[in-house]
Amino acid sequence: MLTEFRNEPFTDFSQPDNEKAMAAAIARVRSQLGKQHPLVVGGERLETGNWIVSTNPAAPGEVIGKFARAGSAEAEMAMQAAAKAFQEWKRVPGHERARYLFKAAALMRARKLELAAWMVLEIGKNWAEADGDVAEAIDFCEFYGREMIRLSQGQPLTPYAGEENELVYIPLGVGIVIPPWNFPLAILTGMTTASIVCGNTVVLKPSSETPATAFQFLSIMEEAGLPPGVLNFVPGAGSEVGDYLVGHRQTRFIAFTGSKEVGLRINELAARPQKGQIWIKRVIAEMGGKDAIIVDRDVDPDLAAEGIAASAFGFQGQKCSACSRAILHKDIYDQVLAKVVERTGKLTMGPVEDRHNFLGPVSSKSAYGSILQYIEVGKKEGRLATGGEPAPTPEGGFFIKPTVIADVSPTARIAQEEIFGPVLSVIKADSWSQALEFANNTEFGLTGAAYSRNRRHLEQARQEFHVGNLYLNRKCTGALVGVHPFGGFNMSGTDSKGGGRDYLLLFTQAKAISERY
Repeated sequence: MLTEFRNEPFTDFSQPDNEKAMAAAIARVRSQLGKQHPLVVGGERLETGNWIVSTNPAAPGEVIGKFARAGSAEAEMAMQAAAKAFQEWKRVPGHERARYLFKAAALMRARKLELAAWMVLEIGKNWAEADGDVAEAIDFCEFYGREMIRLSQGQPLTPYAGEENELVYIPLGVGIVIPPWNFPLAILTGMTTASIVCGNTVVLKPSSETPATAFQFLSIMEEAGLPPGVLNFVPGAGSEVGDYLVGHRQTRFIAFTGSKEVGLRINELAARPQKGQIWIKRVIAEMGGKDAIIVDRDVDPDLAAEGIAASAFGFQGQKCSACSRAILHKDIYDQVLAKVVERTGKLTMGPVEDRHNFLGPVSSKSAYGSILQYIEVGKKEGRLATGGEPAPTPEGGFFIKPTVIADVSPTARIAQEEIFGPVLSVIKADSWSQALEFANNTEFGLTGAAYSRNRRHLEQARQEFHVGNLYLNRKCTGALVGVHPFGGFNMSGTDSKGGGRDYLLLFTQAKAISERY
């Protein structure tokens, strides 16, 4: 009998044994770096002669691994392998499919530190962030497995005399999963396992920034016994492989997490019916945010400053849920700003192989250049309060000092455009209502937080703060599976609510069956 779902606990690295074990895991992973890895299509290993090279953003000369680069021909092979596997996989009972996820969760739990170590080296997550990423991946396996069992049971219908009526959830078909680099295990695992446990088969196109972490997931699913062709691994360029698969007539759905621009392109391509296509493709998209924390005049300034700094600079601000705007009531503006700047100045930065470093590198050279350009824009649009420059290292890592820009207009570029880096804009509001107005004045609507001791103001935020995930008197990052179903409004995506009880419905279709006796 399954136990009730419980979130995976985080590792306490202040414990000497845990710290020693994590250091050993990093060493083990480092000994595996530089290897070549194939595509996996229908259970077969394939090489293409072209490679995607993953490197350490803290030391770009260090190669994490080389991964066979798929083209349209390999994408077509993967599609046909997935379509063939679907004919058998769709008939596997839901409770049996769920057991593959439970096995994968057990394997992840046993390798938790090693999986975290891959993310420390491949994308610059500090120990706590990497550990949390693995814990979330385990949670997705455990939660979606239980959800599939629930949906496989009889669904409540209104009784009708003389008839037997039932409603069953059946799979869609072949899905394309396109995950991001910033949660390279958790979000990839969530979208892929949700697809698979519902009876669909998957063509997985991992991010070119984090194919090594994705390959670890693939290996775990293979070890869990997943049949060949149910999960196919095809790294490649989005402009070639991604577009080809999204537009394919046999694609039934696309699960995507990434930028607004790419998400809208996917939605547009998916909406064009192809010759021989007999369904409307379903797009499940999470596309980022420009998240705000608003702070009332009646608050604990230390609590608010702590939440702002943690939300803005965790994982170098490279989260769609990160706080990129702090909107402060004029009466406490200077006080809270000063405390945010003070906390920011105390954040440690450096290679995150050292657990004492809070901030690591940003993801890539291109991200590094883009963020620095935004900082230059911000210096003209506001007052630089701290940071605002690179932090050079001997290894040439992509380090940028956490940056706070004060006195920013709510309509400034840095207050409107997603930067996806360690940059915080601070905006002054004359009233609580104006703070809410400023918070809502972007095209996004993913997460937000409100700090106040005024019950009426908190209730107003509940009603008027238009985001998919609203947090009151706490930071706006750190959603937990089953606790905070995650997904946003407007240009933040389709509000798909990952980690929630209705998420699997997006990967199924409901069939009503009635028999009269």
